[in-house]
Amino acid sequence: MDEKELYINFDEYIRQGEPEKRERAEAWRVAIGLQAVDGLKTSEYLQETARRNIEGEITIDEARELVKQYYVKKTAHDKGDEDKEEADRVSSNISKLLQTDAFTYSVAGLAAIHRAIFEGVFKHAGRFRDYDISKKEWVLRGDSVLYGRWQDLRMAIEYDLEQERQFDYTPLNKVQMVDHLAKFIAGLWQIHPFGEGNTRTTAIFAIKYLRSQGFSVNNDLFERHSWYFRNALVRANYRNLKKGINYEPLFLVKFFRNLLLGENNTLKNRYMMIDGPEEWKMPESEQVPRQVPEQVPEQVPEQVQDKLHTDNSLIIELVKVIGNEELSVTQLMKETGLKHRPNFIEYHLNPALSGGYVRLLYPDKPRHPHQKYLLTVKGMMLYKELSKSKGGKITETGF
Repeated sequence: MDEKELYINFDEYIRQGEPEKRERAEAWRVAIGLQAVDGLKTSEYLQETARRNIEGEITIDEARELVKQYYVKKTAHDKGDEDKEEADRVSSNISKLLQTDAFTYSVAGLAAIHRAIFEGVFKHAGRFRDYDISKKEWVLRGDSVLYGRWQDLRMAIEYDLEQERQFDYTPLNKVQMVDHLAKFIAGLWQIHPFGEGNTRTTAIFAIKYLRSQGFSVNNDLFERHSWYFRNALVRANYRNLKKGINYEPLFLVKFFRNLLLGENNTLKNRYMMIDGPEEWKMPESEQVPRQVPEQVPEQVPEQVQDKLHTDNSLIIELVKVIGNEELSVTQLMKETGLKHRPNFIEYHLNPALSGGYVRLLYPDKPRHPHQKYLLTVKGMMLYKELSKSKGGKITETGF
């Protein structure tokens, strides 16, 4: 499958457009590109409708309604219209999800994402499957990943979400943090709780979750490499001991390092084919290390540093103060030596929150009486960079 055929050129909006246009264009790019995971392509009508939404001529809800009515009123049906209708309606639904910040980290939240994506497309939108499944995979030469039993779906999701919620990122360097995030998303996908649309749902959940951890992930990776993303999930969850094949997370790790650290690892589907021709195998020069040994100083590529770096000294100060702790506003003000609460919130806390370095302990209840603030994974990455002075103490100069 040639992923380039699915590429919609929104580059002009992203490079030169106003911030709102750029955000809408990025949302549409990801939404349209993700249809490749099921071999679907959008129609010209959808692309024109997307353009009108990006330009601000219509709202995202108006765009969704136009797409819906287009197929309701369509009298002549061509071959492939059913697939295009799914791709168009799902794309417009995903675009709306990506144009909003709302996110609930829970089993119900995952189901809500599936329902929102496939509303009007699948009758079972938002409902867990009540049967076991297998899927023949091209990358596995027709074999299938072992998916979760339908009786265990809710329990399995709850377990994975709770394990991630409690996971301690403190001892990890930034490469290991990204490796862990990739493992978490792979495990969630392997449960496969829905009859259809699991990869698209996992992708949107991942984007939403990573945003909540401070990362901006609306880039062209999900658009240009959505088929690679799915195959990488497959390989990360496939084991066949009889054939000597074990779980292989390397391909998914490469995707996430490109996504979150700005690396430029080569992403090719043919590398993932089991028992593929010799010329399809990944050259050793393109493999990435499993982890960075503790005794070797970690080099920070310029593009990685840019993703973590901030010139705002007040954000840097707040990140250093929070560190591995969960602190209230009162505690933060005491640690920073500030007494004027409005100024602290405006110049320290809000920029750190909007920059993705700090998050709320109770994000769904901003006015929670026991509200505290802690670092996001991105904030923890910055904290680790700031901690690289001799003896593990925080440096005063940041980068």
